[in-house]
Amino acid sequence: MNKYDVNKDGYYGEFGGAYIPEILYGCVENLKNNYLKVLNDPSFKQEFYQLLKDYVGRPSPLYLAKRLSEKYGCKIYLKREDLNHTGAHKINNAIGQILLAKRLGKTRIIAETGAGQHGVATATVCALMNLECIVYMGKTDVERQHINVQKMQMLGAKVCPVTSGNMTLKDATNEAIRDWCCNPSNTFYVIGSTVGPHPYPDMVARLQSVISEEIRNQLVEQEGRNYPDYLIACVGGGSNAAGTIYHYLGDERVKILLAEAGGKGIDSGLSAATIQLGKVGIIHGSRTLVIQSEDGQIEEPYSISAGLDYPGIGPIHANLAKTHRAEVLAINDDEAVEAAFELTRLEGIIPALESSHALGALAKHPFKPEDVVVLTVSGRGDKDMDTYIKAMNEKSNKIYY
Repeated sequence: MNKYDVNKDGYYGEFGGAYIPEILYGCVENLKNNYLKVLNDPSFKQEFYQLLKDYVGRPSPLYLAKRLSEKYGCKIYLKREDLNHTGAHKINNAIGQILLAKRLGKTRIIAETGAGQHGVATATVCALMNLECIVYMGKTDVERQHINVQKMQMLGAKVCPVTSGNMTLKDATNEAIRDWCCNPSNTFYVIGSTVGPHPYPDMVARLQSVISEEIRNQLVEQEGRNYPDYLIACVGGGSNAAGTIYHYLGDERVKILLAEAGGKGIDSGLSAATIQLGKVGIIHGSRTLVIQSEDGQIEEPYSISAGLDYPGIGPIHANLAKTHRAEVLAINDDEAVEAAFELTRLEGIIPALESSHALGALAKHPFKPEDVVVLTVSGRGDKDMDTYIKAMNEKSNKIYY
């Protein structure tokens, strides 16, 4: 255990805890008392890792991006979570939580989703395991991620558009929690990121830590050592980032760069850069940094990326920023889109808009030629093609279809 891990009370430093309505106390306590027992059970591990191998297609490659490395003057490896079944890292967590839910006797699965990748992953695993699935998604995101909505419906999930607030991820999470309060006995809430009441942030980080586990093994093979000089990941709620850094938190040789969504700029009033703009508050059952007004009202975040459009941050990342274990960069919409086109042209990989924020961090940090950098491409860009094509049209005044 290192000083950045969660403590026995569910806190990372001053952040975390479980601030929940009384009706959910039994569910959350049951989960808290059992999640580590289940996750460490040999039969759970065997089933989880078998599915990751044969169903998800893990290990995901660690790819040396030679042209990108040349551009930034260091050695850049891409951890290719975009090559997983369903197109993102989200499937790792969905499989783990749904296996856990079955062991706890739950028969109904609910989830929230922003970019749709967590919703698709949850619907996929529910189809595989023959479980009822309800996904809450903000109406704004339903419109901008319609392909993922169609996938969820094809998989048999019920997609519920949410029309409160600015109809994005925060609002979808609110509705999922309301559902959970109404159906606590038979329902398991599969949270898609390292947010929510304890033990969710720790549980999600552990399930996603397969990413850093693989990075260690793959670096030994490719570099003759098991650690990089830098780890880079995008962070909204923070699950792909937590998975990328999990096994390196206590290793001070490894520098951590986290890229959050700057939106139109952190001073524009249209941003989701929670670590830059947030103040300590409570959101969705956790004490963390929250974008909020002077009187404590949660303010609407904005990002071009549906998966980073969240006014809070996982408590693990709030603590890493406060203790300066991680450096956090705000990447604006235009910088993320530019970075996406750069990767596509240099390496033939179209990344998700979320991952493009991590790629945007490369231009904002100096690297030495001997530096080994591992950057997690958390998802693929299929879902974001409308946005990319619009950007191409605006750039060139040509029409791309």
